Order: sequence, then C-alpha cells, then structure tokens
Amino acid sequence: MGMGTAREALLEKANNLPLQPGVYLMRDGQGRIIYVGKSRKLKNRVSQYFRGGEQSAKTARMVSQVADFDYFLCDTEIEALALENTLIKQHSPKYNIKLKDAKSYPYIKITNEAYPRLVFTRTRTADKGRYFGPYSGVSVASAVLRTLQRTLALPTCKRQFPRDIGKERPCLYYQLGQCCGVCTGEVSVEEYSELIRCATDILRGNSAAARRKIGEEMMRAADEERFEKAAALRDTLFALEKLSQKQKVVAAPDTAEDIFGFYRGEVISAVSVFCVREGALVDKLENVFSSDELLSEEEALSAFIYEHYKRCAEIPPRVLLSFQMAEEEREALAASLSAMAGRRVQLHTPERGELRTLCELAVSNARERATVYLREHEKSDEAAVRLAALLSLEVVPQRIESYDISNFGAEHKTCGMIVYENGAFKKSDYRTFRIRSVEGTDDYASMREALSRRFSHLGEDEERFGALPDLILLDGGHTHVAAVRQVAEEMGVDVPIFGMVKDEFHKTRALCGEVEEISIAKEQEVFHLIYRIQEEVHRYAIRQMTNAKRGTLRTSELQKIPGVGAAKAKLLLKHFGGLAAIKRASEDELASAPGTGPVIAAAVYAYFHGKDGEEK
Repeated sequence: MGMGTAREALLEKANNLPLQPGVYLMRDGQGRIIYVGKSRKLKNRVSQYFRGGEQSAKTARMVSQVADFDYFLCDTEIEALALENTLIKQHSPKYNIKLKDAKSYPYIKITNEAYPRLVFTRTRTADKGRYFGPYSGVSVASAVLRTLQRTLALPTCKRQFPRDIGKERPCLYYQLGQCCGVCTGEVSVEEYSELIRCATDILRGNSAAARRKIGEEMMRAADEERFEKAAALRDTLFALEKLSQKQKVVAAPDTAEDIFGFYRGEVISAVSVFCVREGALVDKLENVFSSDELLSEEEALSAFIYEHYKRCAEIPPRVLLSFQMAEEEREALAASLSAMAGRRVQLHTPERGELRTLCELAVSNARERATVYLREHEKSDEAAVRLAALLSLEVVPQRIESYDISNFGAEHKTCGMIVYENGAFKKSDYRTFRIRSVEGTDDYASMREALSRRFSHLGEDEERFGALPDLILLDGGHTHVAAVRQVAEEMGVDVPIFGMVKDEFHKTRALCGEVEEISIAKEQEVFHLIYRIQEEVHRYAIRQMTNAKRGTLRTSELQKIPGVGAAKAKLLLKHFGGLAAIKRASEDELASAPGTGPVIAAAVYAYFHGKDGEEK
C-alpha cells in the first residue's frame, strides 16, 4: 500500500470516530505506541493529522511513521486527561514529553499513629498518612523537617508510642530541651496532638495560624504562672517568626498560588514552578526536557501540570501560567485539578501587572535551568566523545554500565551494577546481584555469574534492564575483562568491555582490555568521568554489601534462640522493624507477631532479658 493510500485509509478511519471525549494511541509499523493524545472531540482531533494540511516538522515526522491508531472513549474530559496520563507513563511513547531530570521529589509525611511522627520520604503510598510536598530537593525538605522537630520539640527517635512509654530513659535531646519527651509519659495525647496540628498548619503554609495558637498558649501559661512553659513557647514563637522571615514575600499575606514559567529553547526546554503560600515564595521546582520531543507544546504542558499535581500533597486555589492555553485544554485541565482538590481551581494567564511580572520571573528561572543543563551536559558529552576515541568505539557511549564485586567473608558475595546514561547516573536502573554459585572469594567467577545473569535479561524491556549498554566498565583488570568477554561471546552479546585499573591511591589510572592498557592520566575530562563512575560503583557495591551484612547479623543473632530459624527471624525483623525493637518488645507483643506464638515469644524474651527480666 502506497503512502497516499495508507494516509487515506487512516483519514477514513478517523472520520468515522465519534464526536466525544477520548484518548488516541498512534502506532508505527511494528505496532509500537509512538504517541498518546486526548481530545474533547476525537473525530476532529485525530482526522487533523491525516488531512495533509500545514503541520510542524515534528508532527509531520510523527505522522509519517503512523501505520495505525487505537482509541478509548471517555465520558468526560477529566477521564480522558487521567487516562492519557496513565497510558503515557505505562508506554513512554517516543513523541510524548520525557523529563530529562525526572526524579523522585522528597515529601514530609505525618504518620497515622496515636502519636504521629514527622518523617522524610521519597514515595507516596496509599496509607492513611498525610503528605506535604513535593520539595525541590533533599536539603530543602530536610531543613524544613529539622526546623519543625527542633521548634516544636517533636521526637526524632524510632521508638513507638504508646508502646515504649516509660520503658527506657529519655534521650539526650530531652535533656537538652529539644524533645518534648513523649517517652516519659508526661505528655498527653491531647498536648501532643496540638503540636502536630501546629506542624500541619506550618507545612500547609499557614504558619500565621500556628504562631497565633502558640502565642495564645504562651499567654495562658504566663497567666497561670507556668513560667518555664511560657518561656519555652516564647522560644518556639521566635523560631517560627524567624522561619517565616526567610521566605520572600511576593503577594498578599493570604495568597496561595503556583506559578508555571515555560521556556522553549532550540535543544532544551524547561518549566519552573514557583510555590507561593501566605504570600511568600516558599519553594521552586524545575524540570527540563528535549525540545525535539515537544510534538504539541500545549498538550505536553497540560500533561506536565496534571502529573505535577498528581504528585503534590495540595493544590492551591489558583494556578498562574506564563503561556496561553486553548480554552478546551484549559477547561479540561481546570476541571481535572478541581476534581483532585475537591474544590474549584482557577487557571489564569495574566497579561499585565505584578502577576505577569511573576510569570516572567518564572520564565527567566526556566531559561536559566535549561542553560545550566546544557552547560553541564556539554562537558559530559565531550568526555564521552573523547572516551569513544580513546577506546576506538564505533559509537559515542550514551549508556555505560559499571560492575564491582563486594565480599563479606566467603559466604556473602554481591555484585553492584550502576548505570551512567546521557551524562547522569540513572539510579532507577541500578541492580544488585547476589552471587549464588561461586564457592569462596573468587572475584572472576563472581563477575562471570553476575554478567551472565545481566546478559540474560537483554531484550526484555527496551527502556530499562533489557537495554544493551554502549560500554561496560569493570572494577578490575585484564583477567576480569577476559572472564566477562568470554561470557558475552558465549551468549552472543556484542558490547565493548573494559576494566578500570587503579593506582596506589585507588584512583583509575588506565582502562584495559584483555591485553592492552590505555592511560587516561593526561585526559582530564575522561579521567574525571571514569573517576566518578569508579567511585559511584564502589560506593553502591559497598552499601549493598553493608545492608546485606546487617541483615545477616541480625538474622544470625536471632537464630541463636532455640526454635527460631532463618524464616522466623526474618518475620520478626520485618514485623518489628529491627533488632532493637525486638529487644524492647514485651512477651505479649512478641507473641502477637506473625508465625511466633507464646512458646517462641517466651524464648525470645528470655534470651534478651534473662531470668530477672532486665534487658541485656
């Protein structure tokens, strides 16, 4: 079938689509989904692609690869937007936006317990905890968490309350006045709940309410001549006022809004999000993506905003955009955000005044983020190009995998695998191989086993573990390389494999094959790149082995108890969260753990507490 005939057939199919909301999936000749889009009226949107009218170069390139399309009908535009987002995440289509610095943003979580705790987390789960964020980075989230814990004297230990009240002496933080001392039993549930309410107000951007409550409590304490309590509340009030003064005031005191600034460059585009709470700029989130991937700028930004708020703990009542959005797209997005928030959310593009100035400021930040990204990755690209020349590679390596063996005695061996892709470490693709078949501490055999298992996954998932790397770097010399190259040859895998040869300071001085050795000492950019990879794979391998060692030591300690085997030890550790918690547990609490029972519980309690019941 000719190109014209194929397009005519697709146009005819599109013209028969209904005029109702839905999601469409464009497929290439191999049946792969290359683009996912949505529309209020499927027929109108999809048929536009095949009518032969004026199109951007990127759209024309996508359409030229379309062999067929599928579609899903939806009752509303809100459903269509949600389904589009799900399908994009599921299939990662070639022509949909992909964030270059996509990462798991941190959150602060208030746990769902009798005495809730404030904890740092990178993932949102379907539990009953309350999440606040995301924050722009670990340092920002950690600073907020530390400030709240110190200011409100919240516990930072891992004790579980009320279970552990009165079981141990208060910690040093209590002695220093930096913890309210729930463990002493002197803090009631009501008093602690008030502290958590203050923390919640602050995390929601309503520190004024928290300051007002603390001020009222301070005055009451002073009137009742509880002067130590009043002084502590005064210090808390000062700390909160100092925290609020650090934030830049950009709007009226009661304002809560997010401001999206979009910059499109020739190579890299970026979005910057200003988060304004109580009229103060409290955080900034940024992301970059390839301009080549922007098939439909409007749809891409709509999808970005929708995904952003799916990750957010709260949605402000107003969202400002630096860019215009078609009425259909804006209404669908506003309806979706309103449904998520449980109240009306307004989308607005200001054209003049202070709000427009803020939008332009967000655009400037997005432009700067794109510039910095390009500058950083130009250096990485130069190093990769030079590395390819040194090693006589056929292609400049975009994906580099590195491997390191770590041993804990002869019984416990692991191989860490890290991935360096497109100028950055891709931690989502890191893997750990537990060596199973090798007796003793044979690094060469361990490397053979790990890489044979790695190669067995090639082709399973093109986007992740199944991707063939452009280069493999081993933490080792000629013999390691020979061992792994033999595995690759036996399995029909064609990939360049080199070893990283270290000097007396444990820094890579050269790369080697089975025989040759290539110095990188005078190649500054290459040396820096290889040094980073070597340090990262070593760090990762050691960390994974340390984690395995800790688990083994905890399990082996429990296995000294009569009736406790490896499986039961793991169940106990999983239930209580660690050996320290098991030691603190009462006999009844031990008996309630899965797979334990009263006999085992008595044995465990006796092992850790002896005949007199005192903890060893």
